[in-house]
Parts: sequence; structure tokens; C-alpha cells
Amino acid sequence: MADVYADGNVRVAFVAAISNQNLPTTTELNAGILLQGTLTADGLVGFEATTAEVDTSKLASTFNTKTIGRDDYSGTLLRLVKQTVGADTIRSTLSRGTTGFIVIRRGIAETTSWASSQQIEVYPIICGRRKELTPTANSVMKYEVPTPITAAPSPDATVA
Repeated sequence: MADVYADGNVRVAFVAAISNQNLPTTTELNAGILLQGTLTADGLVGFEATTAEVDTSKLASTFNTKTIGRDDYSGTLLRLVKQTVGADTIRSTLSRGTTGFIVIRRGIAETTSWASSQQIEVYPIICGRRKELTPTANSVMKYEVPTPITAAPSPDATVA
């Protein structure tokens, strides 16, 4: 088996409208804004699921038993690089209160167009207040946009 590399193989988009988040169309995805070229290398934050445990032990139990509870995505946000003034469409689009979807495709070259049957993840989000990050030496200007997930996501979606 060959390893699948992350570098250059993750495509991320903000899409304003998707009619069926389990089967978004290429037309809907192409209407979105690609983000991977502006996200920092560590800029896709919190889009990893965790599952809570529910204690099912009884008073008579001699062993603690558990089952799965709710899934959660905690602290989701985008960390982006500020672009030239007047040309930063992403910055102006991802403003406080904007709703839409973060769509992530992993394991295929980011330059490859959306295509039918590709596996993707779709997260319905609302944008929070942009946070300007403190400038540091030898770096670019960066900011973060909180992206709380507003409804159950579709982590196993497929492009229609």
C-alpha cells in the first residue's frame, strides 16, 4: 500500500448554497470560493470528529460499560493569510453572520476539478467575528474566522 500525502492533496471551499449536502452537484461546488491557496498550512482547524461516551453501567455491574454518544466538532475555524487590500474576496465573504458550507476533499490533488463520485465532507457553518492575529517576525499577516457547525454535517458525502 502507498501512503496518501496531505501536501497539495486537500481542496477546501466555502459554498454559499447546497440543496442536498449529502450529494452536492459540481455546479454548486464550482460556484464556491476555493480556500486552500489562502489557508495557512495549519489553517483547517477542528474539522475532526470526536464521539462522546455514554456510561451504560448499572448498580449491579462489576465492569464499567459504555456505548457511543453524540459526535462533535469542536473549535472549528479557518486560519487564513490576508491578501492585498481590495482583492481579498475571501476576507470580505467570510464576514460575521455569513452562512454556508465548508466543503473538504482529501487525497486528490487540490488542482483537480470537482467531479462526480468524489468523496467529500460537507459542514454547514456560520461565520463568527474575524480575529486578526498578532504579527510576528518573518511571517505574513494572518486572521482567523470561527466557523461553528450549525447542523449535522455530512462527513461521507459524494459529489453528485
